[in-house]
Order: sequence, then structure tokens, then C-alpha cells
Amino acid sequence: MSPERHIVYRQARPEDREQIDAIDDSFTTDTVYEVVAGDEGFALRPAFVDPPLVKTFPDDEDGEDGEDGEVADDVHREVAVDDGTVCGFVAVGIEQWHRRLVIHQIAVASTHRGRGVGATLMQRACAYGSRLGARTAWLETTNVNVPAIRAYRRMGFTLCGLDTTLYRGTSSEGETALFMSKALGAGG
Repeated sequence: MSPERHIVYRQARPEDREQIDAIDDSFTTDTVYEVVAGDEGFALRPAFVDPPLVKTFPDDEDGEDGEDGEVADDVHREVAVDDGTVCGFVAVGIEQWHRRLVIHQIAVASTHRGRGVGATLMQRACAYGSRLGARTAWLETTNVNVPAIRAYRRMGFTLCGLDTTLYRGTSSEGETALFMSKALGAGG
């Protein structure tokens, strides 16, 4: 058995872009969350799906690039590097008017999931936001991405809203956008 390699975390460099783009952020789940609405609000109810759902995100729905696929200048990226290969990344931005850190995208290569890479990247992103005065970290995910929702909850995020119309006209039509947030304090 080979010894565990040390993963290095750092700010992304321009030369990392090709490896970042190559990370497969698809997932498979046998559970989705159904959104149950009532007079007093809404709740998420786990629902078993058979066969399991396989979700692949199209490149054009990443949400972090500007027009024509160019990298937006105001996006900050952190990467996880294992033996010279990028195995995870997080892309964030700051919305100054309400001092919110927006998690645009976080992805970990399937070979490195479940090893704390995503949690460490999120910690680094939140620390970055805290240094710049952000009070809250915020993200959006789909109700079918149960693996991510569970991970975000372990990272301290809570459900703060939803949108049943956000994905109309996209490959995710029929899914519900879930918004999650986390208060940031000293150190994120």
C-alpha cells in the first residue's frame, strides 16, 4: 500500500485552467430531495430514485465565466493539487453591496471525493471572504444534488431559500434551485 500523498492547497494560477476545466463534477445519487410546499413554508423530503440519477453539468452552465467563455476578472479560485495534478477547485466572488461571498462553483475529482478536499477548499474560500469583509457565504445547488447538499450541511451551510423557476429553459428544467448560506466570522 502506498503512503498517502500530501495535497497542496493554493490560489489558482492561469496555467491551472486546463486542469480545472477537466475536472468531472458529475454525480450519481439514488436519492433526491422533493420540495414540499405548505401554507407556512416549505420542506425537503428525501425520495428514493430507481434507477439512480446520473447528473452531468454542461460546460456553459458553470456560472463563473463571462461572455464568450472568458474567465471573469472578479472570480477568485483556489485549487487542491495532488502530485502536480489539480484534483479540486472552488471559484468565488464577493458581492460588495451586501458583503456576501458567492460560491460560484466547487468541484472535486471523483478520485478525491470523501477525503476532505471539498471541505478544505470551502474553508479556504470562506477565509478569503472573511478577509475581504464578507459576512455571509452563499451558494445555489439543485434539489437533485443530494451528495453536495449533505456535504454543504456538514460544512455549516443551511437552507435559506429556493426558486422553482430558475432552471426553466435549461438542461436542469424541472429541478428546484436551493439556496444555502453560512455566517462568516473571524477566519471563515
